[in-house]
Amino acid sequence: MMKMQFGVVAFLVALSVASLVEFGLASPNTVPAFLWSPHLQSGNGEMDEAVNYQVMSAKDLVSSVFTRGGWSNFLCSEKKLEQPVDVALVFIGRELLSSDVSSIKNSDPSLVNTLNNLFTASNFSLAFPYIAAPEEERMENLLLSGLKEACPHNVGVRNIVFSESCSVEDGTVQKLADLQSFKDHLLARSETRKEGETDLVVVCSEGSKSNSQSGHSHSERESISELVSSVEQSGSKYTALYVSDPYWYTSYKTLQRFLAESGTGNSTVGVTTTCDELCKFKSSLLEGILVGIVFLLILISGLCCMAGIDTPTRFETPQDS
Repeated sequence: MMKMQFGVVAFLVALSVASLVEFGLASPNTVPAFLWSPHLQSGNGEMDEAVNYQVMSAKDLVSSVFTRGGWSNFLCSEKKLEQPVDVALVFIGRELLSSDVSSIKNSDPSLVNTLNNLFTASNFSLAFPYIAAPEEERMENLLLSGLKEACPHNVGVRNIVFSESCSVEDGTVQKLADLQSFKDHLLARSETRKEGETDLVVVCSEGSKSNSQSGHSHSERESISELVSSVEQSGSKYTALYVSDPYWYTSYKTLQRFLAESGTGNSTVGVTTTCDELCKFKSSLLEGILVGIVFLLILISGLCCMAGIDTPTRFETPQDS
């Protein structure tokens, strides 16, 4: 009987541990996305200034960009827009989280301020504060697949350019190496682009923690500011989308923590050994579980000992001598 009770208690403990672990894994970090344009005008039906506070998947974000953001109107050949744009810029960040936008202490205040200035100064803007991490595909691949779904008949983009840091599975797209190459490309296209054509330019950040071998990597703020300035100086009309890639961010931080914990004495540049909020939460959770299991085992052992005590139910009356 006691063995059966102990088995039931052990099953309940295992079930509680599994539920706690599952609860921790079921709460992924969310990242923001911002869509803006100083050349498109608000008040055109679907293209009204708005903030979507719902937690969206990365695929739903891409769909919203093409529908509510109106990108299908100038990236699809079968659709025409009264307010065409020349360049559609996409900046895929690496580290900005949703909490960084509203919090006073964030990972990159200069980047948040730059995005805020570009967003608020535009005539048309959409904000998506909470984008969940994609499960399998990267953001750049979701963007290409979303373009094909939004333009089932014919994609009207004449020129698609990605940075080499983007993990694009489509081998037909053109790739550029650095920021200067993008500037030269934008300047050349401003002179040769025909009226009504729209170029798609996608820049993937390498992350502030991963510097290039040449040592000339640019921060996200610098890349966004310089490319936007280049487009404006060329006189081209543009619309821009900034979104972090939470899949890359989670994978990079996990690898970073693994390298920090499994180092064999070799110093790793840029690797931090501090325990972040996620680390503290997991350590506190495991400590609580271990302490609870110890107290539960003590309780079960005490109950078993008490149940094992065999005392007589009655005592004989002593005989009078």
